[in-house]
Amino acid sequence: MSKVLAVDPGEVRIGIAISDETGTLARPFSILRHISRSEDARKIVELALETSAELIVVGMPLDSQGEVGPKARSTLRLVEALRTISSVEVIPWDESNSSQKAAEIRIQTGIGRKNRAKPIDDLAAAVILQDYLDRRLNGGDFR
Repeated sequence: MSKVLAVDPGEVRIGIAISDETGTLARPFSILRHISRSEDARKIVELALETSAELIVVGMPLDSQGEVGPKARSTLRLVEALRTISSVEVIPWDESNSSQKAAEIRIQTGIGRKNRAKPIDDLAAAVILQDYLDRRLNGGDFR
């Protein structure tokens, strides 16, 4: 197995998470400020190369019916931008409820009690990544 980088794209911030070398555990890594699709893609690829990630998983916000809506189309454009500038494999992944799950984790673990206004985008990316890793390890459909 190899490292996997996950991206939780947002309109203001982009959460980044990374797996361990075994591809079993996800952890929050960093938060980037959204600038433009091309600049965001460049920074994401740079992080993937720095961390030796061999796969980039991009959280895709499907609508309430599980369909591709405007936000998901925007994410797919980021996926294409990443694929255009890098040979690292990039796949979109359903990010349903990742931000809510990240907020619950923060509450349950006490992370950030003093800084409740602190962004949790990197934790949301870790939730997306852990979902992907768990599905892959359990032999599920992960592409």
